[in-house]
Amino acid sequence: MVIVNKYPGQTGYYKGKVREVFTIGDLVVAETSDDISAFDVVLPFQVPNKGAVLNLMSAHFMLSTSHIIPNCLLAVPTANASIWRKTKPFMIEVIVRGYNTGSFYRNYYEQKKNLPWEYALDFNLKKDAPFPEPLVTPSSKAEAGQHDEDISAVDIVEKGLATAEEWRYIYYVALQLFAKGQEMADDRGLILVDTKYEFGKGSDGKIYLIDEVHTPDSSRYWYKYGYMEAFAKGEDPKALSKEFVRQYLKDNGFEGKPGQVVPKFDEGKIEEISDRYKELYLKIVGNEFTDDLEEYSGNKQSIIDALVKLGS
Repeated sequence: MVIVNKYPGQTGYYKGKVREVFTIGDLVVAETSDDISAFDVVLPFQVPNKGAVLNLMSAHFMLSTSHIIPNCLLAVPTANASIWRKTKPFMIEVIVRGYNTGSFYRNYYEQKKNLPWEYALDFNLKKDAPFPEPLVTPSSKAEAGQHDEDISAVDIVEKGLATAEEWRYIYYVALQLFAKGQEMADDRGLILVDTKYEFGKGSDGKIYLIDEVHTPDSSRYWYKYGYMEAFAKGEDPKALSKEFVRQYLKDNGFEGKPGQVVPKFDEGKIEEISDRYKELYLKIVGNEFTDDLEEYSGNKQSIIDALVKLGS
């Protein structure tokens, strides 16, 4: 991997699917790019303003949930960059599901794949129906190029991914975060269907919420209005998430499987995706994504000034 030295005093660098992470001592600069991924594949084009939309939306939800658990966010110096406290991530993706849909339905209702979690499934529950209570369905975080695997609480502890005490706390907090996210979505005329959370441990020994929170890249949203009618008809509810990109890929014969080719996205389609992300921001956060937000994306000096202010 090419190491990008961008900031004074930089001590580390990591490039993920849609984010570059620069470590400066005990601080981290997380720059969210305009790259877009689907089916674990980074698509060969960028979506204007997508990075800023995701970064600002995640900051909005971190600020709104800080009473539940402390998070990594310290500053938002530009639209597409945040400064985080450095943590050691737990190698667990904590997925919370409120509805019987998506990969959960495909794996455990259609394919009858063995369930690794301690839940007794009601196989009479229809597709897209709400669960009586949200389910916490963790998976282990895979290495680059590999797929995450569902994992039980017992295996989390036995494999040393978290202690029993740490996992109990993470499990409890994830349900609280999801309840808050559902409440906030309901206020916006939406349903938070499912989402994923990530956690890390700081040098102070505390557990922090990290990465992104309740964004359309990490969450599934449906419009509340029309859900019951669609469910009664056995139709897919109207969605507000990245699912429309996945659906376009599927409709054009691509699901990330070996030998499949990513279909062409012309300028009009890319512009449509960008507009949809701005619509997501407006609908979920309640503020319009304006030109002034776009203009202060990628301002390196603003990030350096913020690092100095935070004592790097």
